[in-house]
Amino acid sequence: MAESGGFNSEHDRLSCKILIIGAGMAGLSAATHLLKNNETDFLMVEARGRIGGRIIAAQVGNEKVELGANWIHGVLGNPMFELAMANGLIDIVHVPKPHKVVAALEDGKQLPFPVLREIYEAYVCFLRRCEEYFLSTYSPPDGITSVGAHIALEAEIYLSTLPPEQRRIRQLIFDCLLKRETCVTGCDSMNDVDLLEMGSYDELQGGNISLPNGYSAILEPVSKHIPKDRILIKHAVTKIRWQKQKCCQEDLTQKSDSKSDSLIEVQCENGKTVLAEHIICTLPLGVLKKTAQDMFVPSLPAYKLEAINRLMFGTVNKIFLEYERPFLNPGVSEVMLLWDDEQLSETEKRDINKTWFRKIYSFIKISETLLLGWISGRAAEYMEKLSTTEVSEVCTTILRQFLNDPFVPNPKNCLRTTWHSQPYTGGSYTAMAVGASQMDIKSLADPLVEEKAENDVDEAVKILVAFAGEHTHSSFYSTVHGAYLTGRTAAELLLGTKQSEKHALSLSCEDTSDLSSWIQGISLN
Repeated sequence: MAESGGFNSEHDRLSCKILIIGAGMAGLSAATHLLKNNETDFLMVEARGRIGGRIIAAQVGNEKVELGANWIHGVLGNPMFELAMANGLIDIVHVPKPHKVVAALEDGKQLPFPVLREIYEAYVCFLRRCEEYFLSTYSPPDGITSVGAHIALEAEIYLSTLPPEQRRIRQLIFDCLLKRETCVTGCDSMNDVDLLEMGSYDELQGGNISLPNGYSAILEPVSKHIPKDRILIKHAVTKIRWQKQKCCQEDLTQKSDSKSDSLIEVQCENGKTVLAEHIICTLPLGVLKKTAQDMFVPSLPAYKLEAINRLMFGTVNKIFLEYERPFLNPGVSEVMLLWDDEQLSETEKRDINKTWFRKIYSFIKISETLLLGWISGRAAEYMEKLSTTEVSEVCTTILRQFLNDPFVPNPKNCLRTTWHSQPYTGGSYTAMAVGASQMDIKSLADPLVEEKAENDVDEAVKILVAFAGEHTHSSFYSTVHGAYLTGRTAAELLLGTKQSEKHALSLSCEDTSDLSSWIQGISLN
C-alpha cells in the first residue's frame, strides 16, 4: 500500500502539474483516476502520517475494529461495493447471524419485542414521510422546519390514539430511535436537520454491507497503483495562493522565463512549498469551517463561505469495550437503552456533565467479549474530554443498571474515538442543517477558475482549484462512495473529459464493469 513518500528539493520547493490536497478516499480516487488516464505529473500532500482519512482501523484484543467508516452503504450502483467485489473483499456466501435486540428501561425491565417492532415500523413510516417532502409539491405543517419536529408531531398524533398507560413506554422508544438517527445523520439533534432536504440523500439499494476484514481493507486496492513517492505525508497545508496571476510574485527566481508567477502556491506547516498548475482540494468540511476564511488567498468567494457555514459537520463517536469473559446472553446482539429524560429537571438537562452518557442509545455485540456503543453531537464532543477510565466506568454503570445485573464486569480495555478533536477532520461527516440545501453542496463543489483578461478570446475555462470529498456530493454526502465519486469527477474536470458546468457523477467503477450486470441478479430480499 502506498503510504509514504519524500522528496529532496532545493529551498524546500516542489512543482507539479496537479496537486491533490488530502489522501483520504476522495484524494486517492482522484490520483488513481489521473493515473488511469496517463496523467503522472501529480503529487499528494497529506497532513497525517498515514493515508485513508476517516477510514482507519485499530486492534482491540483479537478484534480489528473500524474507528471511522463502517459499512458500504448500498449495493446497486455503489462503486465501493464493486471495488470490494472485484478484489475479493466480500464473502458472498457469508450468512449473517440473527440480530436479536433487547430494549431495556432504566430500572432494568425489558420491553416485549412486539412493542418495539410496532414503534419501529411506525418510526420508519414517519421518517419516509419526512423524505418525501424533498421531491413533493406539498408543504409541511406551519412552523415545522426540522426532521425532529415533524417526527415528534407524528409520534404525538400516533400516541394520542393509544390508552394513556401505553404511551410513555412507546415515547421512550421513539426517543431512542431519534438518538440513533443522530448517529446515522451526523448531528446533535434531529431538530437541527432540515426537513425539506431530508430526502436529498440518495440511499442505494441493498442495505449496509460489512467487509469481513473491515472497511479499511478497501484502501489497498484504491491506493496500490499510486507510487509511494507521490504521497507526501505529514504535510499539513496552511496557505493556498490560488489566483495564478497574483501568487508567488515575491519568490520569482532569477530566470527571465520563469513560470512561477503563473502557478498556484501551496504552503505546508513543515515549511515546504509546492507549486502547481491545478489543485484538487479534498479538505473535509470540518477543516474548511475552521480554516477556509484564512487558508485561501485570495479568500474564497462569498457564496462558498456561506455554504460552508450553512452546512453541518457533526460528530459521531464510537466506544469499544473489551471484556475478559462473555456476560451477555449468547442470543442477544444489541441492548437498546430507553432513557427517560423527562425525569430530569431542566437544570439537569442543560448540565452535559451529568447527562452526556444518556446520548448512548445502545450497546451492540461485535463479539462475545467486545461491545460497541455509539454517541453523537455535543455529548460525543464532551466525551472526548474525559479519560478512557471515566468513559469505561460510566458505561459499566449503564450496563449494570439497564441489565439489572450488578455483576456486569468492568471491561479490561476501553477505546473511544475522538473525531471532533482530530485537527484534520473536526468532526465526522456532513449533514443538512436547517436552512441548508443541496445548492450549498453544489456551491462547495464548484471549481475555482482563472479570471480571463478582457482581450482573451479563448473560450476554454481554466480550472485552478477543483473540490472533492463527501461534502461535495449533493446526493451521497456523508458516505465513502460520495467521496470516491467526487474525487474521480475532480480528476475528470482537470483531464478535460468533462465540462466544468456539467460535472454530473457517473456510478460506474473502473475495472469492474463486468460486475454490473451480475450484481443486477443478486436477490436483495
